[in-house]
Amino acid sequence: MKWEKIPFSELVEFPPKVSLEKNELYDNIPMDVVDGGIKYVQEINQRVYTGGGAKFANGDTIFARITPCLENGKISKVKGLEKEVGFGSTEFFVFRAKENISDPDFIYYLAKTDLVRQPAIKSMVGASGRQRADKGVVEQIKVPKIPLPTQCKMASTLSAYDDLIENNLKRIKLLEEKAELQYKELMQEISNDKINRKEYIKDCLAFYIGGGWGEEEYKEGFTEPAYVIRGTDIPDAKKGEIGRIPFRYHKESNLASRKMQEGDIVFEVSGGSKGQSVGRSLMITDKFLTQFKHSAMCASFCKLLRPNETVASEFFYLYLLANYENGVITQYEKHSASNIVNYGFEEFIGEQKITIPKDSELRSFIEQVKPIFTLISTLGEQNAKLREARDILLPRLMSGEIEV
Repeated sequence: MKWEKIPFSELVEFPPKVSLEKNELYDNIPMDVVDGGIKYVQEINQRVYTGGGAKFANGDTIFARITPCLENGKISKVKGLEKEVGFGSTEFFVFRAKENISDPDFIYYLAKTDLVRQPAIKSMVGASGRQRADKGVVEQIKVPKIPLPTQCKMASTLSAYDDLIENNLKRIKLLEEKAELQYKELMQEISNDKINRKEYIKDCLAFYIGGGWGEEEYKEGFTEPAYVIRGTDIPDAKKGEIGRIPFRYHKESNLASRKMQEGDIVFEVSGGSKGQSVGRSLMITDKFLTQFKHSAMCASFCKLLRPNETVASEFFYLYLLANYENGVITQYEKHSASNIVNYGFEEFIGEQKITIPKDSELRSFIEQVKPIFTLISTLGEQNAKLREARDILLPRLMSGEIEV
């Protein structure tokens, strides 16, 4: 079915009529807009509104309007708020469905399509690196005029995929917590056992190397394709989300020594931000690697760690997670004048020791946790397929190619 086209502003309040008033108190919420959900800090600070900004509530769609966030597709459906809140920033558009005209979930999915995103990207103006989509252009973007009952059916169909994805993410979180708890219980059990060995981290690594970055385009000397996992990709990659991991071209020699394999660990050694320490890690599984069409390596702000036969990858990875949580890893952060956080990696692996259980205890432990990590990878793979199916269906529904 071919739909009549109307301006986007006929479907949404943009911005909502409850914009902040000057001198009004608002909640200053540090935000990270992500696909499918919005992260925010509930311990909020009250500020007086003096510039741009808007209020938003559950059901609203938050749409990043700046580069590179917009090109990266950063968009969120607001949910889980206990009250309507304000955000003193002009870096987001707030789309609110109009009563009896549009469905909030439909607006969210519509905003994710290139029907809205591509014209918004093309409308960007301003200084390089901080360009903003033009509000006037976005308001006039032509979108399909779809009856409200059909909007609801479309949103319900697409939400079914997102509900399955969300359930899998909850299972992944519980499984990770289970593996971490089993590690802590093992270490508690052997804490007073004098037979257990202690080895420097460096002596437990068969190989380690810094990552690379390569080139965006294929050219002489940079001919080998590979995805590059950054520290910022680690949280999503743990959940099987690889859509924003950059694809680059590399020198053959650089990729050959950095190509990741099952059991490798990506360890973040630079970057960080206020409230976000470096030292995050990601264990590479076979199922994770099969999601990529080409090889994968870690970025230049990370290290590839390959444990030796002294410790299993699962045990070593859980050691890193435990020591990130208890602050041992973050002790080696080095803060620069430019607010970039670097890491004393050589000091860390040369000074810190790992308590290693007896061989029989280690084997028994690995037999318990390996199936957990296998299931985590399976759920991540399932989510990747669900996202792919949803994203194929989404534009076809919006264009009328498929009816609901």
